[in-house]
Amino acid sequence: MIHPIETQETHVGPSLLRRLAAAWPKRATIRTDMGGVLNPGDYDPGLLDYPLHLMPFAEHPRFVAASEEQRLRVNTLAWIAYNERVIAAEEYVANPTFEKLGHGVFPGVDRFEVKEAVQQSHIDEVWHTYMHMMAMQRTREARQVEAEHGFAQPVTNRRLYALADTMSEQWQQDLLYLMWTAVGEISINAFLDLLAGDKSIQPMHALVARLHARDEAAHGPVLAELMKEIYPKLDRKQQDFFVRHLPEAITAFGAEDYQLWPQVLRVAGIAKVDEIIADSRSQEDGEVMMNDFGTVRRLLRELDIEDKVEYDFGPAKDGAR
Repeated sequence: MIHPIETQETHVGPSLLRRLAAAWPKRATIRTDMGGVLNPGDYDPGLLDYPLHLMPFAEHPRFVAASEEQRLRVNTLAWIAYNERVIAAEEYVANPTFEKLGHGVFPGVDRFEVKEAVQQSHIDEVWHTYMHMMAMQRTREARQVEAEHGFAQPVTNRRLYALADTMSEQWQQDLLYLMWTAVGEISINAFLDLLAGDKSIQPMHALVARLHARDEAAHGPVLAELMKEIYPKLDRKQQDFFVRHLPEAITAFGAEDYQLWPQVLRVAGIAKVDEIIADSRSQEDGEVMMNDFGTVRRLLRELDIEDKVEYDFGPAKDGAR
């Protein structure tokens, strides 16, 4: 358990958390849109399953030269793998962290308005697992994908596990899980929005991303407010640990997953996979899936530690301070 240091009493923005909690019955997808997920309408075989521009090898000559059937199978498997990655992130990182938050592992989360927001967010995350599971099953049936290929856990999880395994103290591991969850919840909409607004993919796939993003639009502020309460109550050693390792969480969430993509390509029977992957990685920003972490940067600014965290966020966007 992480013990708080003695500080002047601070408060998570109770009015914001109360507003988010009060809106949950009308906002949460589990309360309002279950029907749209379970009865999504017709599947259009002429539309893609996953946006081409999110596949780092989409324009590689060897991939383009593959048969249309192979390329479409890669696209379908990319969508299935994406859903598996979401489920793995929820089940093995976000949900355990929300359990820690609910069980008082971190300081400053013992008031009712905080507990209520945490429990609502936890319920949402469990629902997301079911929602993405149903999305995968519908795609498997529509595209006649019978085998379950067991793709690798996402790069975000793998990097967390590897780093946590090097830590000797439980509080260190707990803080790493909190960092990974905070970065994910605060920044995930930058990626979800890429799917939610894409007209080239199945309407249900865009809908799943849109519904997920709507929940995360509430989770992000919840985690940001919690971090504004928790971080000041950590002792100096714990704060230094947080500052030192946060860049690894950000980098993990922005990384392309080059353990996953070779699996997807090989399952579809694509030739010269090693060459395709090597060329994709060698491109400018070839290792980066996304780099929009402005929301994380804003949180660090509010915590007054932006200048301590060694991560290049790039130039501030217009209107940012």
